[in-house]
Amino acid sequence: MVVPCKAVLAAALLLASTLAQAAGIEVRVSAVGPKGKVNVAVCDRERFLKECAYSASVAATPGTTTVTVPNVPPGTWAVLAFQDENGNGKLDRNLLGIPSENYGFSRDAAGRFGPPTFEQAAIEVGEETVVAPIRLH
Repeated sequence: MVVPCKAVLAAALLLASTLAQAAGIEVRVSAVGPKGKVNVAVCDRERFLKECAYSASVAATPGTTTVTVPNVPPGTWAVLAFQDENGNGKLDRNLLGIPSENYGFSRDAAGRFGPPTFEQAAIEVGEETVVAPIRLH
């Protein structure tokens, strides 16, 4: 079977455009201690602070740890990070529900009596990799 050049070219362009549509977020997490992992989650408005669509984690490096979250489609997202010092995979909290492990949000967002809103932490992701600095508190 002979495939016309136009069909091959169209398929190649479609594949290239599909691959180019999803960029990544390079999360540069500062104030990291020496223990555990740094976990990062990327959330849309509907799932903010719930089941985030994208996540990644790496071993903690004292000072600044970079975590790359690949294949995040263009749009408005909020990024949160925390240092899982004991390796249990979750942000530990005390009896009052206050986090007992260090955490932070994109745009250095902070709430008054609880977590920030999605709007406070929101960043725009386009077709290029975006850098999101987060300082743990």
